Amino acid sequence: MPAPSPLYDPNQLRTFLAVAQTLSFTQAARRLGLRQSTVSQHVRRLEEATGRALFTRDTHTVELTEGGEAMLGFARTILTAHERAAAFFGGTRLRGRLRFGASEDFVLTRLPEILESFRQEHPDVDLELTVELSGTLHRRLEAGRLDLVLAKRGAGQDAGAARGELVWRDRMVWIAAEGFRPDPDRPLPLILFPQPAVSRARALDALEREGRAWRVACTSGSLSGLVAAARAGLGVMAHTRGLVPPGLVPVPERVGLPDLGGVDFVLLYGRRPATAQEAAGALARALLAAGDRLQAPAGGAPAAPAGR
Repeated sequence: MPAPSPLYDPNQLRTFLAVAQTLSFTQAARRLGLRQSTVSQHVRRLEEATGRALFTRDTHTVELTEGGEAMLGFARTILTAHERAAAFFGGTRLRGRLRFGASEDFVLTRLPEILESFRQEHPDVDLELTVELSGTLHRRLEAGRLDLVLAKRGAGQDAGAARGELVWRDRMVWIAAEGFRPDPDRPLPLILFPQPAVSRARALDALEREGRAWRVACTSGSLSGLVAAARAGLGVMAHTRGLVPPGLVPVPERVGLPDLGGVDFVLLYGRRPATAQEAAGALARALLAAGDRLQAPAGGAPAAPAGR
């Protein structure tokens, strides 16, 4: 008689996704409001149920194994089905107006697919989407003009933003058209968002620290505009490693451009009216569950997680 198929605990799957997206047991514990020992226990029990190691880890790094990469898709599918069943049998329908802000970083990712699924599951929620620079979204959130924001902050910076939830952690890299190599004897041509872009500040700070001369080759408030300039070979741009647009590649380290450091993508809640609270919570849960899908171009495969 064949052995029964394992049943996967939704709580363990949520913990697994949190660790997979943040690549940190500590950050996963903070996101979920659990002790780190509980996070470790959930992962261990899930590994026992699957019979596979899902992570390799040492004192400094956490990485997904091949089995862990496979579990990502299964975990999302199981949790989505679980949430839909709970909503159906709970007999409640979300209603109201939800003002959601997403940074320009997600223009070319699978965020539209996630929002489409949310609209299908919650047709009575009036979703208003604002796409802007991360710095602008933070300002609008503080002014009470948005209910929920998905944006970036510098890793390890802005401790006051701890009220938000970490979606994933990555690194920033210099990217350009394949084969583009800046002339070391001339100012570095930069492709930049306008202020108050996090990537702009990070690029200029890194170059100033090393005393590297630079010039602005292109400025645009649109990611599509910056990508077009980079594909045309006008210069280099600072960008998140897990979100490199098609047609562009990281500049090789041997070129000698300064390190840009890490970056956190977080969910931040505004001073929400009562009608938006439940809707914001539901969308936040959907975004957290699908965090790794946000690291893939629309129609493409997920990018390698940070640290790999």
